[in-house]
Amino acid sequence: MPLVPLTLDPNQPADRFYAGGARIAEFRGTPWVGGNLPEDWVGSSTTLFGEHELGLTRLPDGRLLRDVVAADPVGWLGAAHVARFGADTMLLTKLLDAGQRLPVHLHPDGAFAAEHLQRAHGKTEAWVVLRGGEVHLGLRRDLAPAEVRRLVAEQDVEVLLAAMHRVEVAPGDAVLVPAGLPHAIGAGVLLVEVQEPEDLSILLEWRGFALDGERDGHLGLGFDLALQAADLSGWSPERIDSLVVRRRGPGPVLPERAAEFFRVDRVLGGDPLAASFGVVVVTRGQGRLRAADDGWTATVGAGQTLLVPHGAGALALDGDVEALWCRPPQAG
Repeated sequence: MPLVPLTLDPNQPADRFYAGGARIAEFRGTPWVGGNLPEDWVGSSTTLFGEHELGLTRLPDGRLLRDVVAADPVGWLGAAHVARFGADTMLLTKLLDAGQRLPVHLHPDGAFAAEHLQRAHGKTEAWVVLRGGEVHLGLRRDLAPAEVRRLVAEQDVEVLLAAMHRVEVAPGDAVLVPAGLPHAIGAGVLLVEVQEPEDLSILLEWRGFALDGERDGHLGLGFDLALQAADLSGWSPERIDSLVVRRRGPGPVLPERAAEFFRVDRVLGGDPLAASFGVVVVTRGQGRLRAADDGWTATVGAGQTLLVPHGAGALALDGDVEALWCRPPQAG
């Protein structure tokens, strides 16, 4: 069977600890039935932390993406990718709707995750904003580990938030969030997130959320060890600004340093898409996605997500349409 792009249905783990989901339904043009469904895991070979299957993408024919990639890694990922990374997609893409401000949290880097969690990746991530608002990103001053441990134990959220930078983001802006950096997404923000394919979060805040942070906020490591993954240094406003790229035209949308982890390009009608594994998120308009040799074509419109195997070859986007082309890091 030839490998072609596949349109994916929503893949939204239920009963998450924070509110959201209505904006994802509006974006996708699907009915909104309520509940805490703030994340749509797109093209996922990653499970939620501690789960065996929840979070994995199931293809239209019922198979798990994880299984089909393992059975044909070169077809799905390309020979160069497999030579460098093996049968690892190196990418998780999400739609995320912050129905309320997310708690302040951070993610470990690859070295910490390998040593203490026996994981293949850390979790650097990036956001491409679809609906704007406020985000909290990094610390404005150095915090001693003992001070942070006290703020976490006492859940002194006001002091914690006051110590962080607040950044206004607008549609089309992109933000890189390095592993270790404390952050929180503000209420009302809708975004496309790309990340290393792990679900590893260390919580600094859980007051008012449906969470037992003392039990679940430290990845089973205990807070004294888990907080060693945190970047507690003060960042200047200029350094924070270096993580933010304001909306630009077609082409790469993320800061250059993101390329070692993932790539995101904004593509318009008339733009080519080089052969690659990845995810296409259609953000505006309607058009066609087709094979460059005209061997395959499909109508696409705003709100659709498509999973693209490397074996589909080079593609082209036609029409009055705009999309985000999310890919793993360059293999060569």
